[in-house]
Amino acid sequence: MKDETLITPTPTIAWTEGKVRLIDQTKLPLEEEYIETDDYTIVCDAILRLAIRGAPAIGVAGAYACVLASNKIEIDSLDEFKQSFAQKADEIGETRPTAVNLKWAVNKMINCARSFEGDVHQLKNNLLELAHEIREDDLERCHFLSLHGADVVPKDANVMTVCNTGGLATSGIGTALGVIQYAHAQGKDVHVNVCETRPLLQGARLNTWELKRTSTPFTLITDSMAASIMKKHDLDGVFVGADRIASNGDTANKIGTYSLAVLAKHHGVPFYVAAPLSTVDFDIKSGDEIPVEERAPSEITRIKDVQFTMEDIRVATPAFDVTPAELIEGIITEKGVAAYPYSESLEEQRNAR
Repeated sequence: MKDETLITPTPTIAWTEGKVRLIDQTKLPLEEEYIETDDYTIVCDAILRLAIRGAPAIGVAGAYACVLASNKIEIDSLDEFKQSFAQKADEIGETRPTAVNLKWAVNKMINCARSFEGDVHQLKNNLLELAHEIREDDLERCHFLSLHGADVVPKDANVMTVCNTGGLATSGIGTALGVIQYAHAQGKDVHVNVCETRPLLQGARLNTWELKRTSTPFTLITDSMAASIMKKHDLDGVFVGADRIASNGDTANKIGTYSLAVLAKHHGVPFYVAAPLSTVDFDIKSGDEIPVEERAPSEITRIKDVQFTMEDIRVATPAFDVTPAELIEGIITEKGVAAYPYSESLEEQRNAR
């Protein structure tokens, strides 16, 4: 669908002539390179090493990876095809455990195959069409989410964000960063304090790249500056994304998000989560049930290929933390802004047409 804000969607993921084309986010912002492949294992590797990342984006990537996997199965028997496809799809779905969008998209692909009756060739076509629908669905969700979220951004706004939640994290204009950029495109005077986002610097590398593309004013800050910025400067809001939201509103997002929520509460700054409803896991009651992915120690002990710590030291590497629902001012989705208690408001949005 057309984006009325005139924000050009980031070329994060596309399907072209039987191949998936992904922008390699590990090379940004200094190089703009693309991965183009018809091998689903290469897409899985791209998800694992964060060449593509962001919950909605890896959901779309997972759907297209399922299509690539199906194209490599040269079996005429429908039952045997379904069995082989389910195994490969499960492999794709396990590449990153925290982000629920990946499982959501892969399960849609599995269910499509499971319920199909007909010839294998038609099933492969159906899987491709479903992957396209998942991508278009993400585009639409991002559009309406950003529209609703922009309403809570004041005309003259000084805001803060962490990690990357723009177009690079989706197939549209983004979630939390999309809200901010949408508000800017509407003519609001918006300034963004961009937390660098250790250890992989998604804020410093990716948010700055996206904000420059839309000429949105920003200042890059270290993660440790957040409290000082909140104390010395009037902040109108903190806007973050989500990798998984429990039915009660507890939110898993990039490590450091919980700290920002606590700081925001102390300083009286509204703290908003922006994510599509596909990121809400209605099957779990609280954040205690969200699995938190552990990453490689080298992501903390190295920058690129440069080791800056001693070898053989103990390193904690959780990729995410969980922010309690009571610290969240509102959860912005494509259906509007949900309010606490989220177990009720998110369910209402889920059932709304």
